[in-house]
Amino acid sequence: MTTPELPGASSQQTAPHQPNQSPLTQPAYGAPTQTLLPQPTKSKKPRNVLGLIALITAVLGFIFACVPGALIVGWILLPIAFILALVSLFLKDKPKGMGITALILSVVGTIVGVLVFLSVVSTSFDNAFGSGDTTVAQPSNNSPAAAENNSAAAAAGTRESPHPIGSVIESDDWRVVINSVTLAATDAVVAVNQFNDPPGDGSEYILVNYSTTYIGDDPNGQTPGFVSVEYVTAEGTTVNTFDRIAVAPEAFDSTGTLYTNGTTTGNIAFAVPTATAGQGVLAVRPGMLGDKVFVAVQ
Repeated sequence: MTTPELPGASSQQTAPHQPNQSPLTQPAYGAPTQTLLPQPTKSKKPRNVLGLIALITAVLGFIFACVPGALIVGWILLPIAFILALVSLFLKDKPKGMGITALILSVVGTIVGVLVFLSVVSTSFDNAFGSGDTTVAQPSNNSPAAAENNSAAAAAGTRESPHPIGSVIESDDWRVVINSVTLAATDAVVAVNQFNDPPGDGSEYILVNYSTTYIGDDPNGQTPGFVSVEYVTAEGTTVNTFDRIAVAPEAFDSTGTLYTNGTTTGNIAFAVPTATAGQGVLAVRPGMLGDKVFVAVQ
């Protein structure tokens, strides 16, 4: 005899392959914990020691480059600072500020050093080739009236107030005297040599006669080629004997060697504007180390 099944009994049986655990029952693992990561801190860049050295070197070089007597020290330090500054800029993880400043300062210091050097050279050149030792004495054959009229001119010796003809111009080695100036000497110049060309339209030849005496003490003597005489027009243009080469009558010999107290005298020819020939002046330099002075042409 079979036992009857109660209604709903089959609903309580466990289905195959179904877990025996209720889905509402989950294992407890405890409350979740959160791990905090450490906050990154800003790391300070290490000091650029090479950039600092470059900056100090550039500052010292700049200072020395501004001092005429210490230029050589500045010129040694500034290139060193420039190289150190360049190297410091390529260092990894190093600040660049001091290197950039040193680089700029080394370049500016070099420019300043060059300007100071040029100023020193210019001053030295002026002292060497324009020493201020040139003296000018009044011509001895001037009458008292003429000397009085030329006193202001003799005191100045500029283009505006030139020294009179016959003034004695002396440097340490040379004595120069403009003896005479002959205007409108074209015929005499052209006639003396067949190769002398005419001066050109609106121009004429003038003859300047001068004497040069060597008063130095070189036992080997010197040539008066270092003594220069030029003509300056009323407009301020310099004319020399090379502008239009012409052999002058009784020409001045600038190649012969003169010994102490030796003198040579002669003429040189200039092609000058006819309209203002008498308004120009002569620029005389008594030797390479002498100062330039101006002498009237009439």
